[in-house]
Amino acid sequence: MKAQVVHEFGPFEGLRYEDVDPPAPGPRDVLIGVEAVGLNFPDILMIGGLYQDRPCLPFVAGAEAAGRVLALGGEVSHLSVGDRVMGFNLLSGAMAEQFVVPADRTFALPDEVTMEQGACMALTYGTGYHALVDRARLAPGENLLITGAMGGVGSAAIQIGKALGARVIAAVSSDAKAEAATELGADATINYSAESLKERTKELTGGVGADVIYDPVGGDTFLECLRCVNWEGRILVVGFTSGRIPKAPTNLPLLKGSSIVGVFWGAYADRDPEGNRANFARLLEWTAKGVIGPRISARFPLESAIEALSVIANRRVTGKVVLIP
Repeated sequence: MKAQVVHEFGPFEGLRYEDVDPPAPGPRDVLIGVEAVGLNFPDILMIGGLYQDRPCLPFVAGAEAAGRVLALGGEVSHLSVGDRVMGFNLLSGAMAEQFVVPADRTFALPDEVTMEQGACMALTYGTGYHALVDRARLAPGENLLITGAMGGVGSAAIQIGKALGARVIAAVSSDAKAEAATELGADATINYSAESLKERTKELTGGVGADVIYDPVGGDTFLECLRCVNWEGRILVVGFTSGRIPKAPTNLPLLKGSSIVGVFWGAYADRDPEGNRANFARLLEWTAKGVIGPRISARFPLESAIEALSVIANRRVTGKVVLIP
């Protein structure tokens, strides 16, 4: 089968599109015939050897995909061959024509959910729901500020925040992205390339700041978040797409009585698979009803993964990027 293979850690431009042996499912695995692959910023980190975990070289890149079940391990009973499914594996395997996924990370897709939608749900919506519900306890009517709001995790958080009844403020880097965020349901937007994140957030919240801040950007943006959070607010540390892990001046959360809350959805999915399954049951129900749904920014053939990842790396996305084998 064809796949995008990493032979050494480094820039994603080193990916090789080549023939590899098809994977075989273990007793608790599912083999998926891939029809769509969702791309994510962590894919770039994984290829570069910069993620929290490193697969053994060589490996097939990619973490999430959707398709039909081709084969099942002997201990898998909740799925059947031919079922439409989505699945994720945080280390590797998705950028290929076939993908082996642990059964507890494989979810049946409702008929109303497309393969492309399913391929884009796991990392971004799984992270967003875990962050906003399990970690932040976001309540209806609270002000939710999202930085990097038109990236994959940010755009998912807009929709989840609205579904939970929050007032969503989307912080983005251009007027075009602000318009896209409004189309997704954001109640207000901030273009932080042209205005102060801190001052505009306070203006939009009557001077008190945001109750919950969802920050996948890090760097200087995180430091601004510390200054525009409400009393007893929660700042969610989701990632560092800015490329810099910030050091927090701890007097700021002291003065605000605020919390800095870590979000590591992958570890949560490992430690609490039943809780993660319940989260996805709700997410897929919302998707089937049209309450939420991934915004597909661009589509590429599987052989063009390098070009597709460059779109993400250069922040030219307003949603998710998909590969089609």
